[in-house]
Amino acid sequence: MAFTALNACRVAGRPLFGNTRAPRRSVQCQAGRASGSADGAYGRRFIIGAGFTTALISVPMTSNAEPGIDTAKRLGEVRHTEDEWLQILGKDAYRIMRREGTERPGTSPLNNEKRVGTFACAGCGTPLFNSSTKFNSGTGWPSFFDALPGAVDEVPDNSIPFMPRTEVRCHRCQGHLGHVFDDGPRPTGLRYCMNGLALKFKPEEGAQTKSA
Repeated sequence: MAFTALNACRVAGRPLFGNTRAPRRSVQCQAGRASGSADGAYGRRFIIGAGFTTALISVPMTSNAEPGIDTAKRLGEVRHTEDEWLQILGKDAYRIMRREGTERPGTSPLNNEKRVGTFACAGCGTPLFNSSTKFNSGTGWPSFFDALPGAVDEVPDNSIPFMPRTEVRCHRCQGHLGHVFDDGPRPTGLRYCMNGLALKFKPEEGAQTKSA
């Protein structure tokens, strides 16, 4: 099943793709950068014009990625065979993390997760995002304005013609997490748009719901 590109750009009234950013191999966040409020207005930037949108037939949201994915380039410190990854992750998470799939927007329970804690990689358990950086992007996917230091890698993604994006992977296992865009809130201006199935939430002991 697939959304049309026009519908995809209208998810919850926000642009799906936003502005992409120059990829970096590893995100090395400055100490303390993850602190601060996600409140405040942030830009809603469209990069798809009406004529350009019609040139794209569809943007796959739930189908498997192309079979030509080179899994040899997706080898991190934590390694398993593809059969082992399938057993570890399960069918749905495997399709996302090892085949670069995307879950349907609005389907992840993590969208409503408001407790204090850490969002870790579903593949290897590496801590990726602190709950203090989570914000409601209105896209239907769990979103964060910063990653933990050295937790993720950013690589070019040219899977959609004429639509370069920046893929986000777990640094340790190289599992696909989502994409990062330059239309997030302060203080970073970034929006890490993540698949909920690629994350596991670990609440702090005695965690309370974080304040707005």
